[in-house]
Amino acid sequence: MELISCQNVALKYQSYTVCDNLNFVVNDGDYLCIVGENGSGKSTLVNALLSLKECSEGKITFADGFDVSQIGYLPQTTQIEKDFPASVFEVVLSGCLAHTKGSFYKAEQKKQAQNAIDLLNINDIKKKSFSSLSGGQKQRVLLARALCAAKKVLLLDEPISGLDPKASANMYDIINTLNREHKMTVIVVSHDLDAAFKYATHILHINHSSSFFGTTEEYKASSISKNYIGGH
Repeated sequence: MELISCQNVALKYQSYTVCDNLNFVVNDGDYLCIVGENGSGKSTLVNALLSLKECSEGKITFADGFDVSQIGYLPQTTQIEKDFPASVFEVVLSGCLAHTKGSFYKAEQKKQAQNAIDLLNINDIKKKSFSSLSGGQKQRVLLARALCAAKKVLLLDEPISGLDPKASANMYDIINTLNREHKMTVIVVSHDLDAAFKYATHILHINHSSSFFGTTEEYKASSISKNYIGGH
């Protein structure tokens, strides 16, 4: 089932066109990795997928019955307030806000938060202050928070930024489990091609002059992949 379709999209950052003629689809169950040079428009595309930015050309459409409020979003760590004056449980539960009517959380939403905590294996820290956690623990908490918002899609912007190798590997394993075993569609913005090749089903490479969208195997064989790898 096609969830998101991006057709002939051009995006601007201020008055500068950062990417042009983008065409790709995200199907239910996909693991899409978005790669490209710094300044190529990856973060601008993230904002467009979240309906925070309009396309200057083309359009992004969602499947019937699916909308942007059903996307669980994990932003870059540089955009996160790391000193939340809240417990881990409260931070995770806040992911349900988009689906809350009124000022109180329902029992089913508290259960949803607990399920996300169990899934991310952070039950032992759920009463701790978020600000007291390590970087890897914070990312797992924020991923659990994104899960509470997600109905079908997780959108993760540089989810391992600032993490040590062990925490990075753990985060990738968790994301892969969510995709493969829990059938969550995943979109990851990353510079980590090794992880993209290992986990992604599809890759979107954004370039100022051209872009590529296809399966991971198709990307590996493409000239844009070889040029990108050769430049690293």
